[in-house]
Amino acid sequence: MDVIVLGLMLLSLTIWLGLLCFWGQFWRLDQQLEVTETPLKSLPMVCAVVPARNEAQLLPTTLRSLLLQDYAGSFNVFLVDDRSTDGTANFAEGVAHALLKSPQLHIITGESLPSGWSGKLWAVEQGIKRASKLAPDYFFLTDADIEHDPSNLRRLVAKAVQEDLDLVSVMVRLRCESFWEKLLIPAFVFFFQKLYPFRWVNNPNNRTAAAAGGSILIAREALERIGGIQVIRQALIDDCALAEAVKKGGKVGDQGRNNQYPMPSQGRIWLGLSTLTRSLRPYNSLTTIWDMVARTAYTQLNYSPLLLLGTLVGMSLIYLVPPVCLIMGAVWSNWAMSGDKTYYLLSLTGLLGWLLMALAYYPTIRFYKCSPWLALTLPAIAFLYTLMTLDSALRHWQGRGGAWKGRVYPVK
Repeated sequence: MDVIVLGLMLLSLTIWLGLLCFWGQFWRLDQQLEVTETPLKSLPMVCAVVPARNEAQLLPTTLRSLLLQDYAGSFNVFLVDDRSTDGTANFAEGVAHALLKSPQLHIITGESLPSGWSGKLWAVEQGIKRASKLAPDYFFLTDADIEHDPSNLRRLVAKAVQEDLDLVSVMVRLRCESFWEKLLIPAFVFFFQKLYPFRWVNNPNNRTAAAAGGSILIAREALERIGGIQVIRQALIDDCALAEAVKKGGKVGDQGRNNQYPMPSQGRIWLGLSTLTRSLRPYNSLTTIWDMVARTAYTQLNYSPLLLLGTLVGMSLIYLVPPVCLIMGAVWSNWAMSGDKTYYLLSLTGLLGWLLMALAYYPTIRFYKCSPWLALTLPAIAFLYTLMTLDSALRHWQGRGGAWKGRVYPVK
């Protein structure tokens, strides 16, 4: 029995060494929007599209930050009032009027949700359709709960233009104030980066694709090339679905532009972190964070029972085995009378695996300015996220689908 447990621990340790050394350096957090910036010579036209459903409380801050962007080019904001019941449109008009930005804001009353669309994407589709009349160079897709740094749009456009990118996205700094937010939100970012290593996402020769829906700048030509928002109209994880469509959709490469039948290359996308732009969406309780994860976790696994089983086993092996082996080895070494050094080796490898885990997690903890000791709590956090994933599958099997903003999206 002790040999089997030691074998599992050595496997877990090997996996962590592989993650740290060969898994896209995901833990380093070195892909950040604000690292470099070069002024643009020309300023493309940009239209922001903001789906808003019952966001009156946040708009005085978030919409204000969007209207006060320091971008010097042509910039218009199209806010889609998605059947709100709290006066969202009136609050938006008031914010624009107070800032003398009324001509820049266009409010669209959302139409009823048609079959086959998620609520957010239907709102985005309506905003893009109206904004397309201006023939902008880029669409800026952002959520109504995002407080933008004044330079956010300027930096996104500069990144897109200078590096010839089809899509640029940043994972904004999520709110991390309450106990549960400090415990679980940094881990959410950590797991996302492990699932989609940003370096791989940003490598045009790698198939990995992802985006963060709170702040996406996409070229109009790229959106038209993939067939518009309607190609992902049912996606619950819409940001990653859009990034995948853009990266797979490709673009006409330089070598093919003079050919009669140019061959498309892979689309170019970029995903990074932002230290300045932040989400104001509160997650003050375990329940709110649990619901956020459970809403889409099983979707991420393509509703596959086999992938679910693999995830449960994998999460246990990677995150739970090291601390369990450390404790078991310490207890067994005290009970054993034979002087078998296997127990000491079990404790040592368990401790090493736990420390490697904490080492990988520490940069994310530091990014969110949380206590360094929280890096050691990753096994317990991973256990909670594993339970959330299992609950996501249970909700799906019970026909509750992905619930959000009063809507439930069952999967057919």
